[in-house]
Amino acid sequence: MKRKTFLKTSSIAAAGTMLSPMVACTPKAKNKTMRTNWAGNYTYKAKNLHQPKTVEEVQALVKKLGQQKALGSCHCFNNIADSHLNQISTANLNQVVSIDEKTKTVTVEAGARYGQFAQELDQKGYALHNLASLPHISVAGACATATHGSGVTNGNLATAVSAFEMVTPSGELINLSRANNEAEFNGAVVGLGALGIITKVTLDLQDTFEVRQDLFQDLPLQSLQDNFEAIMSSGYSVSLFTDWQNKVISQVWVKRKVDAETRDLGTDFYGAKAATKNLHPITRLDAENCTDQMGVPGPWYERLPHFKMGFTPSSGKELQSEYFVPRENAVEAILALEKKSDLIYPQLMISEIRSIAADDFWMSPAYQRDCVAIHFTWKQHTPEVTKLLPMIEAELAPFQVRPHWGKLFTMAPAVLHARYPRYSDFLKLVKQYDPEGKFRNAFLDLNVYGS
Repeated sequence: MKRKTFLKTSSIAAAGTMLSPMVACTPKAKNKTMRTNWAGNYTYKAKNLHQPKTVEEVQALVKKLGQQKALGSCHCFNNIADSHLNQISTANLNQVVSIDEKTKTVTVEAGARYGQFAQELDQKGYALHNLASLPHISVAGACATATHGSGVTNGNLATAVSAFEMVTPSGELINLSRANNEAEFNGAVVGLGALGIITKVTLDLQDTFEVRQDLFQDLPLQSLQDNFEAIMSSGYSVSLFTDWQNKVISQVWVKRKVDAETRDLGTDFYGAKAATKNLHPITRLDAENCTDQMGVPGPWYERLPHFKMGFTPSSGKELQSEYFVPRENAVEAILALEKKSDLIYPQLMISEIRSIAADDFWMSPAYQRDCVAIHFTWKQHTPEVTKLLPMIEAELAPFQVRPHWGKLFTMAPAVLHARYPRYSDFLKLVKQYDPEGKFRNAFLDLNVYGS
């Protein structure tokens, strides 16, 4: 099948589903045998789903129950939030607790989704430093897995956390903060759900700002190779979208803060041409559900994500993987994968390439190194994609690649552990907080406790 025909057929089949957020788990959530993540690729195995409405109810459940895991917005593509016995949903813990103008922070309950309170922050003159491509994800889940947006100076979403409240295995409520418990704090923020159940999170704020999105199409791969740093630094947040074909980057999304010195980027951007209409990351799909583009200024929360909060599809039938490499190795990594394009392309919807600044969180893929993340949105062909992942991981191995914790990967536990300098410290911290393994599950048994 010719590429043009193949793209047209694939796009029609995928329209309205891929890269599209769902604001809750499947409507069958009350049927414990049929609860799935939002994409439908994983069916939860927990025998019991608990839905507490208060922190006190969470404490009582944690103390009473045996093995358990917190369940957030159901956006992970693997079993990180599952348990063979109990899941404790944070969906009802979704309120803004307080906005502290003196410390310039906001405290929200763990299950709050970024898009639910961003407008309130903006109305009060505040903003978060960044958002992920989807505003529908929960704060606690996003931070625990080091989920991110883009920007060479922007850390992942967890870097906004200044403190959090957590229920320990005994039901005790404790608080950890950057100011008072820095060592444990850095080990626990990206905690993979291993230490306890997060109930509240305090986030740093900054003054509100406006952003404009300018999009460009068909960036030559050679131009990216020659100008990578300049391109990725051309905006507050920059994303590259590619299907790894024809030696071009299909789209470049440049998001810039708007001020008196903001200038038009023109019609030619390192060889890419300015878009003439709003675009979906996959060019052939309708951009109706994407945030406004074409250089039209708007509040940070309506421009930093790629997709609108109000969009509520019935499903998101796709698979996702993402791999972090040091930014200094980004071009080499991209070129290594481009050589495998004919293997990648048949199973791919789109890839996105973003920058993430270094942080000090022990289990963050960006721990003490500026990174570039190469994201894959796959067709929901699980056997075929599962066969591809080891090949991709092997190509990226020379760059000490680290995977996104909430997406699909096949790296051996020993390899994973070697990629994290503070892994042994994290293991000690987990055993300190959860010595009897109340929060252990199959994901942690393999990827944290495994060998």
